[in-house]
Amino acid sequence: MNNLFEYQNKVNIQASFDGLEGFLDEIWNNREKNSFYTENGNDRIESQRFLQFIHKSNQLKSNKYVGVIHYEGNKINLLPKIFFDSEKEYSTNEVNQIQNHVLWWLSYCHKIKFPNYQTSLGSVKSDFFEILIYLFSKYTRELLNSSIYQQYEEVNRELSYIKGRLNTNEYISQNLSTGIWHKLNCTYDAFVFDNEFNRIIKYVTTLLFNVSSNQDNKKNLREILFILDEVSEEKATAEQCSKISFNPMFGEFETIRDYCQLFLANCVSFDYKNDLKLFAFLLPMEYVFEDFIFGFIDKELEDVGAKSQRSNTYLDEDKIFSLKPDLWLKTDQKTLIADTKYKIVYSDEKDPKKGISQSDLYQMLAYAVRFEVAEIILFYPNTIKQGQEQQTELTIKDALAAGKEISIKAFQLPIINHELLELDLEPKSELSKLFASTKDELKNKLEKILAPTCV
Repeated sequence: MNNLFEYQNKVNIQASFDGLEGFLDEIWNNREKNSFYTENGNDRIESQRFLQFIHKSNQLKSNKYVGVIHYEGNKINLLPKIFFDSEKEYSTNEVNQIQNHVLWWLSYCHKIKFPNYQTSLGSVKSDFFEILIYLFSKYTRELLNSSIYQQYEEVNRELSYIKGRLNTNEYISQNLSTGIWHKLNCTYDAFVFDNEFNRIIKYVTTLLFNVSSNQDNKKNLREILFILDEVSEEKATAEQCSKISFNPMFGEFETIRDYCQLFLANCVSFDYKNDLKLFAFLLPMEYVFEDFIFGFIDKELEDVGAKSQRSNTYLDEDKIFSLKPDLWLKTDQKTLIADTKYKIVYSDEKDPKKGISQSDLYQMLAYAVRFEVAEIILFYPNTIKQGQEQQTELTIKDALAAGKEISIKAFQLPIINHELLELDLEPKSELSKLFASTKDELKNKLEKILAPTCV
């Protein structure tokens, strides 16, 4: 097992990794096009950006994605950089606890679809990806055992009587002209089991069954496939999931749809001669951090209204350069803008800028001027190597606005449970209990940050 932290450590390229770079290049070029898998909006880059292959030193390094890659019996864990300590050797338990942090962050995400359904995390030996499969397979199996999803779909069939509408042209050319006049070519709506949604479930279940090594997961997935045996096999996409909606009677199936969308949007795979050579579940961490902070504020801070990426304002009068702050926060008293920056700051005591980039400050100043707000907040994550969270406050005077002061504050947020990393993970643990103290700490921190705007 290889553990790679974003842009941090390196591991030697093993002989068993031969062909991995070529597979990743092909996957990159055939990936589902969305904002997660583009580089600064550039969709023309042909070489993959999941991993860095340093051929001079025969080493492998990770980029901005976290998750897991399975290739030819090898597993590569891609972990968040905020957990990296160059002096530390990470045990399997510590890696699992790091991955549980990612699951907790995902539980608050809105843009990166993560189902609201929460249950225990399964076996203590399960890794990040197996836990996701466990949550999906357990919920789906239990729901399909008690409720079968059927929906109306348009069906074309030959019948001995007219049902729906008669397809006159087809009947004349295919039936009447060939002597099969007693068979009527009809199109009608039928309440069918072999529908688009069930085909999506079957496709995702089959995909996960081929990559899971956990026997409990395989058992659950096998039961799902047994229930859906009469459903056609058809490839599915995340875009299909996003278009599916349910009436209140089938509301419980929304969770299954969200799991399917989560897997299909963030999984990449490569089949060679019907043999699954590579499978990966990858998430871009800057999106996860931004989505997590927005979701947490939206859910946990009742007195704060939050909107994500308001995009109706432009920097220039010709409306060419749009401004999209991560968070638009509103309280009873004030409105302010917050931006999430997934960067390591305050790591060098001698750095007067504390790791805060000048370009970030320019960006915040543009927000303040165009959105006419005097308070801007920058949110950074804390790291495993730092104890107490740091903060910085800067004041900028706008000479064009009679010296009006603009306050820019930078805060590290406590999104890591340091104690959890030192504890053995108990079987059947629940995310809500594992991170109860972290949730309270983060909530208190945010309330103190926003307190001046709430009075």
